Amino acid sequence: MGLDIAPEKVAHVIIKAREYDVKVGAWDDTREDGDAEEDPSAILEDFTNDPTRAELAGFIDRMNYDEQANLVALMWVGRGTYEKDEFDEAVDTARAERVNATSNYLLGIPLLADYLEEGLEKMGYSVDDVESDVL
Repeated sequence: MGLDIAPEKVAHVIIKAREYDVKVGAWDDTREDGDAEEDPSAILEDFTNDPTRAELAGFIDRMNYDEQANLVALMWVGRGTYEKDEFDEAVDTARAERVNATSNYLLGIPLLADYLEEGLEKMGYSVDDVESDVL
């Protein structure tokens, strides 16, 4: 049982997913009680052509098939769908059940960064150490 993806790649996804998760819904300019300049959260607008999402999706899409299956399995372990000792089974399931782009699946999951972080920790990696290697 081993991780077939570099922990640093997972850390990169975690960091970018956190940036993406922080964003709020697109600012509604139809409201009459102010404009974007008066609404500091407007800088965190979330649009469908968001560059953070595009960068993260591109990074995941460039991973090979095994890395993508490992990333999904790691998320499942972090979410509690599988236990640490079922990791290989989770990878096999991720390979078998893949029907859409892995990036679309993962970016549709709320708390993706948290699940990946938890998955890495359950698999015996120190997230702080791995992230410091990336930052």
